[in-house]
Amino acid sequence: MKRSRLGQFALTSAAVLATTVAAPANASTEGDIPSFSEFHASAYQDTDKQYIVNGDEPIATTGELKAYYDRMVHGSEKAMENGLVVNTVGGVDDKWSDSQVRNLTYCVSTKFGSRYTDVVNAMASGAQLWEDASAVDFVYVSSQDASCNTRNKSVVFSVEPVSTTQYIARAFFPSTPKRSRNVLVDDSIWTSGSWTPTNIIGHELGHTLGFRHEHTRPEAGTCFEDNNWRPLTDYDSSSIMHYPQCNGTSSNLSMTTADRQGAASLYGA
Repeated sequence: MKRSRLGQFALTSAAVLATTVAAPANASTEGDIPSFSEFHASAYQDTDKQYIVNGDEPIATTGELKAYYDRMVHGSEKAMENGLVVNTVGGVDDKWSDSQVRNLTYCVSTKFGSRYTDVVNAMASGAQLWEDASAVDFVYVSSQDASCNTRNKSVVFSVEPVSTTQYIARAFFPSTPKRSRNVLVDDSIWTSGSWTPTNIIGHELGHTLGFRHEHTRPEAGTCFEDNNWRPLTDYDSSSIMHYPQCNGTSSNLSMTTADRQGAASLYGA
């Protein structure tokens, strides 16, 4: 979840392109677009050296960053009338198998210190949003909290603290390799106004299930990311996956009926 609530920008700044929600590539002239070298040089890297794009989505390698850059520069706002949208890789839905999605184990790092219990509770309530809507089951394995990181093979993913000014929290997609599969949470999650910790975590867990930002759809009119997605429901400007600053109509990132329908259509009720 992107920290800043300022929503309008163009592809004129490589740093902005790398760290926040992206505007349509065709909103800028060719002369405005940074070269890949410029873009790469100013791209924000996380503590685990992953690049962050679209506000809260990690990219592991320079090659993948180049592919993202190419999509942004050459992308189009291809009209699609339906959509909660699921990420696609090579034209195939980026999702967990039926057995995997019923056992998405995770740990919460004890390095959260005094906020440890708060994060445990926010994870439980954020996960509950998706669990109540579908066959998804996030399973908390507290016994792994003392060694909670991406190297822990006893859980599907880890939840770890981060200190950054770039975002409130960020996650991963199902296709992400285990070495990069974590949810990082900045302390600003506790001071984000109407965006509650439950809903912020719910948004990030949406990514872990394969759901893309709703505002990448052409109906949003801004913040286009790419066309690597498949629609699941009608466009929903109030979706938990829609940034309010990208022409969204929700002030608190709450889950909607369409979100629940989309989750059930992908993973079953």
